[in-house]
Amino acid sequence: MLNLFFIVAGLTLLIAGGNWLLKAAVDLSLKLNIPKIVIGMTVVSFATSAPELIVSINAALDGFPDLALGNVVGSNIANLGLVLAITILLSPIDVSKSFYTTDWPVMMLASILFFFFIYFDAVLVQYEGIVMVVFLFLFLVYLLRFQKPAVIDEEDEPDVMMPTYKTVLFLGLGGSALWGGSELLINGAVGMATIFGVSERIIAITIVSVGTSIPELAASIIAIIKKEKAISLGNLIGSNIFNLLAVLGITSIITPITVMDEGLLTNDIFWMLGISFLILPLVFIPKGLRLGWRDGLILFIIYLTFIYVTIG
Repeated sequence: MLNLFFIVAGLTLLIAGGNWLLKAAVDLSLKLNIPKIVIGMTVVSFATSAPELIVSINAALDGFPDLALGNVVGSNIANLGLVLAITILLSPIDVSKSFYTTDWPVMMLASILFFFFIYFDAVLVQYEGIVMVVFLFLFLVYLLRFQKPAVIDEEDEPDVMMPTYKTVLFLGLGGSALWGGSELLINGAVGMATIFGVSERIIAITIVSVGTSIPELAASIIAIIKKEKAISLGNLIGSNIFNLLAVLGITSIITPITVMDEGLLTNDIFWMLGISFLILPLVFIPKGLRLGWRDGLILFIIYLTFIYVTIG
């Protein structure tokens, strides 16, 4: 009963946090005259990746490396197969050139870099973590200097800026609520899964990863409702980049992460690479530079297949 309470309370905090964070993100983009896609891929992505970072560092330090790795790999799969799928099932997204010239390639480069660092020796060590964090820093510098919007918004009406203290308040409340809500949700979900005797890797890849992806889902759905699709798409791509380069990068700098369950290398990592790659052809087929409900259906079916194969 306590675990169920944790799950419900966690979900409530996550939805509220997503709303507060989005308000602050939109206002920041107006105040600083920065494209909303950049805010989505920096401020929102970092805040919604905070649960993965906290969970992964704690798991690695506590001697549960598969929880740290499975959490990130599973979250990246869930962000695209579950969160993006639901987002575009609710409303189609028109995508412009910079998506396939910058954002998607960086996500794929980060995924491939992680693959080569972990696949051959089954461990992420300190110098590899440093390389990943430096790559992230260079990407953010490029974003802030050169990036243009990667999504075409339906409405371009002027927004009214909030007072600065409100922006800071919403940013702090949003980040805190997302962090606290994710912690409650994970504790409840892992508690329930442990009662049923599910393995550590399966818990990480399914329940924990979905739990830590709920901030992205909340932020993206709220973004769609408020017609802020640039933040919706940018948040998901940015979150996957942050998960790999920041979460695993920072965690492995603090302590090496060793693969304990080979399933991460023989199954999970290939699903992550595959679904990340698939986003590009989906953007162009059947209608160019658009993600619609059919694409959402394909991604959702792939995600369900991944869950079935992994648990099976």
